[in-house]
Amino acid sequence: MRETKQAEKETMPKQQRGITVEIPGYQKLQMRYLILDYNGTIALDGALQKGVAERLQQLSEQLEIYIVTADTHGTVRKLCQQLPVQIHTFPTSEAAEEKRKIVETLGADHCVCIGNGRNDLEMCRIAGLSVAVMGEEGMCGKLGAKADICVRNITDGLDLLLYTKRLIATLRG
Repeated sequence: MRETKQAEKETMPKQQRGITVEIPGYQKLQMRYLILDYNGTIALDGALQKGVAERLQQLSEQLEIYIVTADTHGTVRKLCQQLPVQIHTFPTSEAAEEKRKIVETLGADHCVCIGNGRNDLEMCRIAGLSVAVMGEEGMCGKLGAKADICVRNITDGLDLLLYTKRLIATLRG
């Protein structure tokens, strides 16, 4: 009996995860993946910012979360090992291209990309939804001009996904 229940459980389709938001006069967002830059976006000087871990735990119930980084301070794996995220690191010179490739592979239309730097431009340009963070480290001016939404800090950016009426209020036509 136990074997049958286990077999049934394994063959049952996974429930479709994601966040869907219909934005009047704009578009219907069907988000499945959250792609985050690390330094300057969710971390400051290599340390995860206050409130980020709790929000990522909540969002992981609806989205697959990826941290994509050149890892300037070399801390991402140690500080994020307990979080429900996938971590991708790459050499600084290849960061922008590697980030873009990850978003393309996942399906850009289903990605929410959040970043602050010049190496986030390409992933944010192709994402279904892009959020630029103007944090303590600053934000690349070109990214601010290309993003769908600009926020003051990462918790404001993550809260857009937890309280989706904020997306509607900001992006409606």
